[in-house]
Amino acid sequence: MCGFVGVLGGVALNNETLLEMASMIAHRGPDDEGIWLDQQAKVGLAHRRLAILDLSHEGHQPMISSSGRFIIVFNGEIYNHKSIRTELIAQRAHFKGYSDTEVLLTAVEQWGLKRALTRVAGMFAIALFDRRERQLSLVRDRMGEKPLYYGWQGSGQQQVFLFGSELKALRQHPSWQGGIDRGAVAQLLRYNYIPTPMTIHPKVKKLPPGGLLQLQGDSVGNWRECALEQWWSFNEQIKKGQDTPFDGSDIEAVEVLDSLLKEVIGEQSMADVPVGAFLSGGIDSTSAVAVMQSIIDRPVKSFTIGYDHADYDESANARHIAEYLGTDHNEWILQPQDVIDVITELPNIYDEPFADASQIPTLLVSRFAKQQVTVSLSGDGGDEIFGGYNRYLFGPQLMRKIQPFPLWLKRCAVNGIMSVSPEVWDTLFNRFKFLIPDNYITRQFGEKMYLIARLMEVKSEQEFYMRLVSKWDEPIPLIGGRSQDIVEFNQSVWATGAHFSERMMWTDSITYLPDDILVKVDRAAMSSSLETRMPLLDHRVIEFALRLPIQMKIRNGKGKWVLREVLNRYITKELVEQPKSGFGLPLHQWLRGPLRVWGEDLLAESKLRKEGIFDANKIRKLWNDHLTGKRNNLTQLWSILMFQSWMEK
Repeated sequence: MCGFVGVLGGVALNNETLLEMASMIAHRGPDDEGIWLDQQAKVGLAHRRLAILDLSHEGHQPMISSSGRFIIVFNGEIYNHKSIRTELIAQRAHFKGYSDTEVLLTAVEQWGLKRALTRVAGMFAIALFDRRERQLSLVRDRMGEKPLYYGWQGSGQQQVFLFGSELKALRQHPSWQGGIDRGAVAQLLRYNYIPTPMTIHPKVKKLPPGGLLQLQGDSVGNWRECALEQWWSFNEQIKKGQDTPFDGSDIEAVEVLDSLLKEVIGEQSMADVPVGAFLSGGIDSTSAVAVMQSIIDRPVKSFTIGYDHADYDESANARHIAEYLGTDHNEWILQPQDVIDVITELPNIYDEPFADASQIPTLLVSRFAKQQVTVSLSGDGGDEIFGGYNRYLFGPQLMRKIQPFPLWLKRCAVNGIMSVSPEVWDTLFNRFKFLIPDNYITRQFGEKMYLIARLMEVKSEQEFYMRLVSKWDEPIPLIGGRSQDIVEFNQSVWATGAHFSERMMWTDSITYLPDDILVKVDRAAMSSSLETRMPLLDHRVIEFALRLPIQMKIRNGKGKWVLREVLNRYITKELVEQPKSGFGLPLHQWLRGPLRVWGEDLLAESKLRKEGIFDANKIRKLWNDHLTGKRNNLTQLWSILMFQSWMEK
């Protein structure tokens, strides 16, 4: 795992600028740094290395191919590098070391870039310069686990094309212009993240997952962008899955997935540095840890965090699972001060406003794990790929049930729900939950009641989904700039005629997963120089899952059926059949207590009016209603607080 930055064009291309840009992402690669510069072609590449495979100098980057034609900077891991190396040696390729970077570069030289990409399994962002053709290729992995930003900055002779792993590196170039895209702010408020290809800056973009962007240079160092293409497409894999569905039995599906996970996790457990795993106690992380423990001959180092708060703490369940599996388990029970201490660091870590509040526990568990390991496996992706979120389970049922009722009755129900605070709903639920079937036991019941209220008046499946994933409905309290509908930009998914739950899963996999979940994990882990690996997002697992019928994912009111069946081979069912809250934390309460002064400073009316970004009156009402306990407005407030905190930096 590493980080890189690059520059095309301009008149001020020099080693000092490249080194300064790379220094801003030293946390992504504390073990080594390198630069490569071609003044005639006006190409500069800089790299920071976190050594995972081949810790020697033979893994140094930028790396030049054996013929001297290609130069690569690479962030990520190629998990099947050993089998590819064997194949290349059979084709008379020679290697100096044994890094996966050298395998990737040699594969490009032997087979060409596009064929090499289709052969590799891994997570990566790549910048590859072809000296003979004067062509630069920017590549991102299939699901978008690794980031890659790019854009033109400056003007005239000072215009340059910048690209790199994090925005903070690009900002160090003398031609940097920046600016704020109000449309991106609207997206942030609606979704808690800024969707690809947008960034907070109007002239800078994110390369989409599976994207390939090539730029062509001339003999005097002028550069132009060529067409952006998809070398791998999730939408195409959906179609392939529908064209060639899995037609085996339940037992055969479980066998195939079990075998796939053993292969993938076996590859991802290999490194020349200590490897561990996050363990939250849920299906996904437990599956990764259970399979990992079954194929290695030492106790897996597992890591979890918890809270002194029953509605959010899952550390006891993770501990029991670790005891059953025999892992070397490590647990940290957080206090409010642990959270307060890191909140001011978030703008610098995440680089652009980002408002998934689980970024904080993810950051803290990464720091905790880094004390003992350099690589950690994670269960991320299981919910989107195998159907784990509540909206996939109850969304279709809820929509069918509420649609027949007249509008006046729905509005009465909404008013009734909203007249009681979420805290009171939680109290009532806890008092009477002994009467409720286990399938319907949940955490943060009051928040779910408020969500149901927002869904009462929807008229279509698309609108239903948008209400589920939107933190704000229009109008958003923003001065200028409107949010865009992510369903509108994924119409090919919604036109498939597939089950409603599948269309939600696929849309989440294209939007929420890469732009929220994977951003959250990458920035949190890499800020501590920790590499995270996600076996459930290996393309072989995804392509298999997309062939499975919905009944093998959602069955008997539960999601992830086939993954649960695999897990049942390694652990008793009772240990993992617990309500999940994920890596959550009671921020809504802390904003009324230890975080109140911090929030009040960021949301001061005078500050809001001076900045001219938000409608100060609406924001102040939102804040005051939250402080008095009238409403729990954390979800909406957090995006505004994260933007304000980023603005301060």
